[in-house]
Amino acid sequence: MVQEVVGALIGVGCAGLVYLAAAVRIVKQYERGVVFRLGRLAGEVRAPGMAVIVPFVDRLHKVNMQIVTLPIPAQEGITRDNVTVRVDAVVYFKVVDAANAVVAVEDYRFAVSQMAQTSLRSIIGKSDLDDLLSNREKLNQGLELMIDSPAIGWGVQIDRVEIKDVSLPDAMKRSMARQAEADRDRRARIINADAELQASRKLAEAAQQMEHTPAALQLRLLQTVTAVAAEKNSTLVLPFPVELLRFLEKAQQGPPAPPPAGVPGRAPEQTAAPAVEGPEESGDDSALTPVRSAADAVSARPAVPAVEE
Repeated sequence: MVQEVVGALIGVGCAGLVYLAAAVRIVKQYERGVVFRLGRLAGEVRAPGMAVIVPFVDRLHKVNMQIVTLPIPAQEGITRDNVTVRVDAVVYFKVVDAANAVVAVEDYRFAVSQMAQTSLRSIIGKSDLDDLLSNREKLNQGLELMIDSPAIGWGVQIDRVEIKDVSLPDAMKRSMARQAEADRDRRARIINADAELQASRKLAEAAQQMEHTPAALQLRLLQTVTAVAAEKNSTLVLPFPVELLRFLEKAQQGPPAPPPAGVPGRAPEQTAAPAVEGPEESGDDSALTPVRSAADAVSARPAVPAVEE
């Protein structure tokens, strides 16, 4: 009799252990437990720790509450300015309502992925190429708003959306490269023209200063000669300044001669030089002057007879 009681107790204990093992569930810190009792949502969401359910009656679903990183496959589309591009992105989201994430949508991960792809294609069609390349922050905000609007009813919150890469055709890349090169060439020419304008203004100011002080031009010329002569690898052609010629001309003229003495208040009379008569007017060969010009002497030579071969 005692043995039967002990066996019964052992059986009850084993059954209790099996029941307890089937009834106890462990929910981790980053998870929440949703219990379905006979197919219906039972009670509140179970907090982290040990959760006890009714075996074979309750069914516990664990929902991860961590931030999920979901890559969006590259989507090919045509922008508003008719450029074909491929854009891929990444979505960061988390579950904020575990019950809705299990009840309201069949698979919230797949639903968020499909919504992100659709929204990305819509953003590509509404944007220009320049916006995709340079104004990504605004596009990220618009894409996040488009995905987050339906996801709120699923118990999912979109934390952040980022466009990772924009792939362009090779022809468009070459066109953009030529455009960037032309723009840089234009800016270089503008900068060069501005430099020439500033230099011309400074040279004009220097020319005005040298005009008032002619010695400054001579000093600048000497400095230039010194700078060129220091290289010792070029031929120097030195121009002769006109100012130096004027200085030498003034030095040769000397001081003005004093006027001849005469009657006070009366200008001295000028003596007229005697006129020399030519051979046609005088008729006398002895009256010709012995001085002849070089042209007359050459013309007076006897002609040399030509030698015939």
